[in-house]
Amino acid sequence: MPKKLLYIGAILLSVALAAMAADAITGKWRMEQEFGGQTRVSMFDFKADGAKLTGSLTQPGFGPPGDAPPAPITTPISNGKVDGNNISFDVTMDFGGNSFTIKYEATVTGNDMKLKLTIPNFQGGDPMVIDAAAKKQ
Repeated sequence: MPKKLLYIGAILLSVALAAMAADAITGKWRMEQEFGGQTRVSMFDFKADGAKLTGSLTQPGFGPPGDAPPAPITTPISNGKVDGNNISFDVTMDFGGNSFTIKYEATVTGNDMKLKLTIPNFQGGDPMVIDAAAKKQ
């Protein structure tokens, strides 16, 4: 009987830990990056459900300097995965009919997220890797 109770307790504990990790990840996250001498603010909206991660990325639109800022662009994430406090997902962007996929890997600690973005090189060379941080809102 004690082995059975230990086994059931371990299962309940793992379910509780998975729920806590989902709660830690689910929500809105603000990421600031320097780009062309200006700070760009992007917002993630995540929903973690077990090992599955869904959501979107909203970021400022691109336009010529001096023009009125274009409307923000919201893009769904794909291939989202949760593994404890680690997450990974892809965002496929389209610029003028050319699409590319940015791969994200991140670790969540409390209200802080450390991200690694892997962006393809358009000339076929090695991808660009950028480190970033986000804060839960």
